[in-house]
Amino acid sequence: MKHLPLLEQRKIEARVLAPMIRAFEEELGKEKTHALVGKVIRGLAREAGEDIAKELEGTPMEKITSLLPRFNEGGALEMDVLKQDASRYEFNVTRCRFAEFYKELGIPELGQLLSCNRDSALSEGISSELELERSQTIMEGASHCDFRFRLKGPPSKDKD
Repeated sequence: MKHLPLLEQRKIEARVLAPMIRAFEEELGKEKTHALVGKVIRGLAREAGEDIAKELEGTPMEKITSLLPRFNEGGALEMDVLKQDASRYEFNVTRCRFAEFYKELGIPELGQLLSCNRDSALSEGISSELELERSQTIMEGASHCDFRFRLKGPPSKDKD
């Protein structure tokens, strides 16, 4: 499915996984099901990050920035870049068609589990030097997603 835009891949996955997740929720309960699904999704994302780390050239930050066009294929995201340098890449997603799709499908609560849940693990897979901070997502009802990628290291004296 690598040749498909990422949004289309998630649509296919959600149409298969959502009924399975609902069935498991009935048998195992929502909390246990979501914990298991979350663990699997994060593991897959970490593996994908490791593959990306091998495939792409450059620093961990350069790898992250080169991935964004893939996430945005077909205009899936609208973003405002706030800061971009060798150690930081900070941006807000102001429109997310992934969130819109999960809402249209009637499973907005699964969007966080199946899509947003991947981001930190993907970063970890790309490099243990990368750190992602995100305090909110559109998927959870916020006005925007606040992505703050940073290279781990000594605290910067630059506070802006």
